[in-house]
Amino acid sequence: MKYYKPRIADKLLKNKLEGKGAVLVEGAKWCGKTTTCEQIAKTKLYLSDPEKQSQYRTMADINPKRLLQGKTPLLLDEWQLAPKLWDAIRFEVDHREHLGQFILTGSAVPASFDEIHHTGTGRVAWVKMRPMSLFESGDSSGEISLGELFQSPKEIFGLNLLNMDQLAFVICRGGWPQATKLSGEVALEQAFDYYDSVVQSDISRADNVSRNPERVKRLMRSYARNQGTQASAELMRQDVKANDSADFDLDTVYSYLGALNKIFVIEDVHAWNPNLRSKTAIRTSDTRYFVDPSVATAALGLGPNDLINDLKTFGLLLETLCIRDLRVFADALKGEVYHYRDSRGLECDAVVHLRNGSYGLVEIKLGGDMLIEEGVKTLNALEAGIDTDKMKAPSFKMVLTGIGDYAYRRPDGIYVVPIGCLKD
Repeated sequence: MKYYKPRIADKLLKNKLEGKGAVLVEGAKWCGKTTTCEQIAKTKLYLSDPEKQSQYRTMADINPKRLLQGKTPLLLDEWQLAPKLWDAIRFEVDHREHLGQFILTGSAVPASFDEIHHTGTGRVAWVKMRPMSLFESGDSSGEISLGELFQSPKEIFGLNLLNMDQLAFVICRGGWPQATKLSGEVALEQAFDYYDSVVQSDISRADNVSRNPERVKRLMRSYARNQGTQASAELMRQDVKANDSADFDLDTVYSYLGALNKIFVIEDVHAWNPNLRSKTAIRTSDTRYFVDPSVATAALGLGPNDLINDLKTFGLLLETLCIRDLRVFADALKGEVYHYRDSRGLECDAVVHLRNGSYGLVEIKLGGDMLIEEGVKTLNALEAGIDTDKMKAPSFKMVLTGIGDYAYRRPDGIYVVPIGCLKD
């Protein structure tokens, strides 16, 4: 078997299979879904195999049960190419006595639900995969556990593996599994190949609507410039229209963004709504992010040296990388990542919120004493506004940095952790 870098999703998939008859693994193309599922599957059916694709579709129409034979778990890769299989899987799950029967994967072309008659509730569990975190790709030492920070340890220590040049490189390379096995320019080129695939093909295949590649490029460029903000669709429309003589209305923008969301290229962060002591209005708009920072660098045509020469952009794209990693880790902790912003202008980059109500406040900074102090000030201001009579106090406050040699706990209890030390 080819060399496999373990994923955090390995455990998530295994746990889901122990409790459901089928598990659907979704996520961006090239993020490693099929390879991860292959590690546990006993039978593998690749519905996109060009030599057998037509045969599989025909069989799915006339006798889908025949495709569901074999040792379990049975992997149905790109199942959405034969959507009638969904109801057949649901039926088999109902009538077989065992759990963990089927694993389904899908990404670039969402399923058509015209031929599906059951939602799968109670039979199918979902696992979302993203590109690799730095811990999964081997670029983080993993000495600091996000899960353990919820226990408020009195001391922490970790050694950061990444200097500024290396950090700029992993932002532009991204967490695409194939890219993490390569080096130099060849590794960096993988993100541009992914971007080209989205622009030229995937976005149109998402819903069978032909879209102008040049407009897609302009919209993705605008989206990249607005990473980490609550930029409106109207703002991006104006951005595109400034370089486009043809009409480009708001409905078209929503259509493009909807297609990018369907194929997991963009993944915005929802707003966090805590109980506050004051009547401060909380902003409820989602915060814009690509699923991986390398999509943004490819859309902007940037490389590592460009980031080092533009620290503002470097900081914005570091935020995208950190949000990606926090989301991967939060999944393992049965949590979600949110963003906070209110009418006073107070903003917190990430709130990691667990099912049990525990949460941690996170500010993301490139590094350096001055920026760390800014992050500390924001964290303290937000904590001071939370009504702890109505909700828990934060389990931890953390400044998550890009550069810096060590992870440590400050005398005031706030953790300073380089992203090159963090794991789930």
